[in-house]
Amino acid sequence: MTLPVRRMLTPPSRGAVGRAMGPRLADATLTSPITAHARERLEFVPRPPPPTLMTIDNDDDIAALKRIGRIVAQTLRVMQDAAEPGMTTAELDAVGARCFASHGARSAPQLTYQFPGATCISINEEVAHGIPGTRRIQAGDLVNIDVSAELDGYFADSGGSFIVDPESRVLRRLCDATRAALDAAIAVASAGRSYNVIGEAISSTAKRAGFTVIRNLCSHGVGRGLHEDPEFILPYAHAGEHRRLQEGQVITIEPFLSTRADSVTEAG
Repeated sequence: MTLPVRRMLTPPSRGAVGRAMGPRLADATLTSPITAHARERLEFVPRPPPPTLMTIDNDDDIAALKRIGRIVAQTLRVMQDAAEPGMTTAELDAVGARCFASHGARSAPQLTYQFPGATCISINEEVAHGIPGTRRIQAGDLVNIDVSAELDGYFADSGGSFIVDPESRVLRRLCDATRAALDAAIAVASAGRSYNVIGEAISSTAKRAGFTVIRNLCSHGVGRGLHEDPEFILPYAHAGEHRRLQEGQVITIEPFLSTRADSVTEAG
């Protein structure tokens, strides 16, 4: 995805949850009408240069990706543990920023897109790329934290969803189904196979669980930059997709499942 500058919204009263994996990593969201927070106008920022393709060339690449991957995973856990009702998304983002700083890492959205926050935090109808601000986390919310960072020229991209108690049954089912879709996609992704195996695994898992897939949010390459080739790895199989996974390629896998929606729009 090359447009992480605005909040992505499901239509009113619909919802979505997702999970993304970078070198090994996660993403998310759900329901409620569009609020004043969602209608705030957000500023577009410059796009980075055209993407390149990251492939692992040696053991040093693997070690570097693991280092930044561990930092991103730890930051995500710390933020999830810190989140509580009444906290603003800006306050939660500050927790992530401090975690990055303690490891000498830099926020990838800030570095790449001049994003206003260190992380992206989305609540309920905000499917992805939510800008931290004054919105307060409430009991029963589905919160998505998107964490991506850079260290020594290597990038990791992750995210995770969690439900603020009390949990609803539909949110729990949605989260569990999205995790199952991620696991299914990882299991079939191997060198030489069509990109379509990833999309088919995601969409078929969603369908079996009674959910839909957000079709206009895609997986992508990552490694030397936050968003690299291959771009637009679809969450469903497409007859026009002829690309194949390559050995040493570094990609995310980002399934977004919904109770009913199949697309998102930008808040503006």
